[in-house]
Amino acid sequence: MGRVVIDVMPKPEILDPQGKAVVGALPRLGFDLFTSVRQGKRFELEVEGDVTPEVLDQARQAAEKLLSNPVIEDVVSVREASAAEAQA
Repeated sequence: MGRVVIDVMPKPEILDPQGKAVVGALPRLGFDLFTSVRQGKRFELEVEGDVTPEVLDQARQAAEKLLSNPVIEDVVSVREASAAEAQA
């Protein structure tokens, strides 16, 4: 069984209220090295068999048509899960 990981992020020009809330909370918790946070979404899709270029292409199409809102989000990564990610 293979696994594809898709990362979706808000477009840079779109306000990210969740990211703003997190960046505001980090210093209060002692994490003062971070100046910006953008919060996105991660999807994991499982397939029978190996992850092939065709599987990755279909995953990208699904991400662009269903998993993301192209008006406010970018699909930033479509990849086969690493061994560590696949075991998680």
